[in-house]
Amino acid sequence: MSNEKPILFNDDMIRAILEGRKTQTRRIAKNVVFDSRFRSKWKAVHKHTEVAIDTPPAMLGDVCPYGQLSDRLWVREAHAFVPMPAYRCSTGIYQKINPSDDYEACVYRENFDRARSFPWRPSIHMPRWASRITLEITGVRVERLQEISEEDARAEGVPGEKEAAAAGLDWYDKPRRAFRFLWQSINGPDSWDANPWVWVVEFKRVDQRGV
Repeated sequence: MSNEKPILFNDDMIRAILEGRKTQTRRIAKNVVFDSRFRSKWKAVHKHTEVAIDTPPAMLGDVCPYGQLSDRLWVREAHAFVPMPAYRCSTGIYQKINPSDDYEACVYRENFDRARSFPWRPSIHMPRWASRITLEITGVRVERLQEISEEDARAEGVPGEKEAAAAGLDWYDKPRRAFRFLWQSINGPDSWDANPWVWVVEFKRVDQRGV
């Protein structure tokens, strides 16, 4: 049986997942340390387990904080519990624990009046039952941030040609450059130049009804 863990994404990345544009995520590898005993000179450590970073995905999964192959990630996003569904990233999708429940799990849609009486809840507080997106891990590896390819940058969900044109951007044919700007907007202006080790987690979205 696969394990499940929560994971956070911002609104833009939620949209990219829902649109099928995002199938990878990169997270700073805080548990990767230098060790000259290993061929790669670097190892990933978790509790009493340590493996070289160039080992196969199945072995890396033992020390990856996000899980291993076939494990699942349930997505946390900004949400509210209200009588009527209101979505920030999309509309028309909501969940009820039981048909008789008065309250639904939802996230605000664009331009929704947040001044109304019901509260906005940060993504970190989303319970498992309210999550509408479940991902299955299909690949795990460790690499330097700047090693990302153009193809992998697209898989990170950066704006495509249509989205970039609508936003007045000129990077649609340069997804790696777009990803650099995205990374810096989340992690700070010097975060790209720092070129940290990152966990690369590949995933596919799975049917919630099968969860």
